[in-house]
Formats: sequence, structure tokens, C-alpha cells
Amino acid sequence: MRKLILAIAALLVLGLSGCGYNTLQTTDEDVKANWSEVLNQFQRRADLVPNLVNTVKGYADFEQETLLAVTNARARATGITATPELVNDPQAFAKFEAAQQQLSGALSRLLVVVERYPDLKANANFRDLQAQLEGTENRIAVARNRYIKSVRDYNVTVRSFPSNLTAMAFGYKVKANFTVADENTIATPPVIDFGAPENKPESSN
Repeated sequence: MRKLILAIAALLVLGLSGCGYNTLQTTDEDVKANWSEVLNQFQRRADLVPNLVNTVKGYADFEQETLLAVTNARARATGITATPELVNDPQAFAKFEAAQQQLSGALSRLLVVVERYPDLKANANFRDLQAQLEGTENRIAVARNRYIKSVRDYNVTVRSFPSNLTAMAFGYKVKANFTVADENTIATPPVIDFGAPENKPESSN
């Protein structure tokens, strides 16, 4: 009897392996790990924004509308509770992605305005924040890329035969992914430069 039970168990293990169960487990864990890293980097960026705004608004002539846009965008981005289950809800995921894109856009517009303030660009505190924000944007790009790839691998497994049958049996569903309009853009981390203006060589007469 014991041998029969062991034989049945062995057949079940082989059957599950052959139907993609192990692959589903592995790819699902990869998605979870990469999603967690994406959230960490987005949170890191959000944490930098208040210090950035406080430093910039110390310059009396700086456009308050630009600062308000950044502050509001951060509030919307952090107002969404990003749980591990968010990747299983396409609508909630799209809302989360849109909020992060709005914050990215607001920060980009802020950087354009900063170019008009050489003294601000030379501020030591601001330059330190610049280095931290630049590093965080790079980490976001890397984390997004890893998440995009892991979700693709997982979704292929969920949709492919015969692993799709196993996925249905165990409740594995397709997960939401970032929309990538331009793969080359996503593959190249954005460069943020708050650096002081370079000294231009004097033209020789």
C-alpha cells in the first residue's frame, strides 16, 4: 500500500512538472520579487520629493505653479496603496502607472525650470538631492525592465499549452504589465542633470 501511495505521489509530481507547475511557481516568485523592487524605488523617489521642493521653494522667484504640480503629483502617486495583489488587477495597475507617470512628468518640468536658476543649480543641498534623484531614476528604470521581463515570462507560461491548463487549475492568471511605448527608451535610464552650467570657452578673435 505504501509503495502504491509513493508511486502515485511520484506520478503526480512528474505530471505537475510536465504541465508547467514548477515553472509557474518560479516565474510567479520572480514577478513578486521584481514588483517589490519597483515599489521600493518608486517610494525612494517619493521620499526625495519633499526635500527637493523645500530646497527649491527657498528661491523667491521660483515658479510656485511648478512646485504645486510636483507636490500634487506626489500626493496622487503615494495615495495609491500598492500591494502585491495590485499586479493582478489591470485597472488598479493602470491607475498606479498613470500616477507614477504624472510624477515623472512633473519632475521633468521642474528640471526644465531649474535651468533658469544658476544659483539654485549650484546650491550644495540641491546638488546632493540631484545625485540621489538621478540614482533613483536609474534604479527605477532597471527595476521596471526586470519586472517587465519577469511578467512576460510568467504570462507566456500562463497562456501556453499545456501549462495553461495547470494555471487554470491552480488559479494562476495573467498579470498586468507596464505599457512600453518605446522599448529603447525604457531600456535606457533617464539622465537628470542639475549640474552647474559649464564654462563656455571664450571665442577667439
